[in-house]
Amino acid sequence: MGSDNPISPDNAASGLSQEVLDVLVVGGGIIGAGVCRDAAMRGLRVGLIEQHDLAFGTSSRSARLLHGGLRYLAQGRVRLVRQASLEKLVVQRIAPHLAMPLPFIFPTYRGTPWPKWKLRLGVKMYDLLCHHRNFGHSSTLSREQVKSLLPGVNTQRLTGAVRYYDGATNDARLVIDTHRSAARHGAIVSNYMRLEDSVHDGGVWRSQLSDTLTDQSYEVRSRCVVNATGPWSNRLPNSQISIRGTKGVHLIVSRQRLAIPEAVMMTEQKRIVWAVPWADVVYIGTTDTDYSGDPEDVCTSPQDVQYILEVTNTYFPAVHLTESDLIQTWAGVCPLIANPRGGPSDVSRSYQIKIAPQGWIDVAGGKLTTYRLIAQQTVNHVGRCLGRRLPDCRTADAPLLEPGDADGVSSVIPPPVTEHAVNHYCRNEWAIHLDDVMVRRTRWHHYHIDADVIAQQVASWMAGCLGWSETRQQEELQRYRRVLN
Repeated sequence: MGSDNPISPDNAASGLSQEVLDVLVVGGGIIGAGVCRDAAMRGLRVGLIEQHDLAFGTSSRSARLLHGGLRYLAQGRVRLVRQASLEKLVVQRIAPHLAMPLPFIFPTYRGTPWPKWKLRLGVKMYDLLCHHRNFGHSSTLSREQVKSLLPGVNTQRLTGAVRYYDGATNDARLVIDTHRSAARHGAIVSNYMRLEDSVHDGGVWRSQLSDTLTDQSYEVRSRCVVNATGPWSNRLPNSQISIRGTKGVHLIVSRQRLAIPEAVMMTEQKRIVWAVPWADVVYIGTTDTDYSGDPEDVCTSPQDVQYILEVTNTYFPAVHLTESDLIQTWAGVCPLIANPRGGPSDVSRSYQIKIAPQGWIDVAGGKLTTYRLIAQQTVNHVGRCLGRRLPDCRTADAPLLEPGDADGVSSVIPPPVTEHAVNHYCRNEWAIHLDDVMVRRTRWHHYHIDADVIAQQVASWMAGCLGWSETRQQEELQRYRRVLN
């Protein structure tokens, strides 16, 4: 088993290029992290590269839910819901610090596509698909109970509600902790390392990499390559997968402005928007619109903000949220398997694994909740490509972290702002830039209204830990503000 500390960037590049890997994983999001961990735990020599920071893309910009997907059940996708319903319990077992039971209240109204009788049946089936081991038992609420639980809720045509359970998580932390586990089992993980080209030659893949921090180039040889780059999947050389990108936006407001005790499901025809309490704030989302631009350029538009505020104000007219209430927003691209039929909300969240004869494997689609199962099936294919009988997968039972390893550094709610935590992220979690810590390791950027003040303190601590000059410290602050704006 490997060390708890990640290998330094220079040594990681050297380690990747020294020997022939069994598998090179491209993409440091949740699927890539899951594949890397599973492969390492089965004894494969595995390396992972990510052109940006770990969890830079979709995996730090999701709805942060462990859920089966009640709306997918309404679409008849029972198999997908069953898989996700069981996998969310797996995440709770292997990473209890990142799986918080989250009750949802789904108000029901006359004259909508979501009548109370249908939802009552739906949430009971939801519990059944979890083998009655869900985070909590579903129930039906009367009109008066809803009014009591949700002060200010729109009561016109209100018939009651259903209450059911999913889980809250921290998507970026789930990615980072999965990488920590992979590294402990011998994987070599390298962020800010970009794949330029990959050619199959002499029975191995020769992948040309460039270090985006130093501009140095490396060649890595591997018997297999797994493309797990999410919304970038169809842009890689040798990729055989087709992606339909959809943009999802979330808004963050103070919980004093939207004082909900539990998560609330809101609908606009067949589309769903949820409001999720996150300690002192509430995040509201998501939009679901087609997106064909560069995943690096995705951002929140005025139309996105207007849509989410209109839905929220329809359900809570007395609150009357406006743009001035926004603390922060985030936007991400969901990589769906291409299907030109129907709107984005109609496209299945199922996943696809494509295998080329030479050992190039594309994996895309799916949900955050089912990442471990997708990774397991991908590594099974890696074993077949290698012509080896691999040991059984152990990722459903082995904890991500050792007891105590998450204390003060990894949780659903952002940890306290401390120098100890910042030093840990720099020394043990591949944090190189200020935004690596502020956005993905901690969520301090999204959670605190005085995030810029905190960023200045964090930059000072990182300077002490990483040996930054005053000039570098100011450059990092400028980069942080530029990247986030």
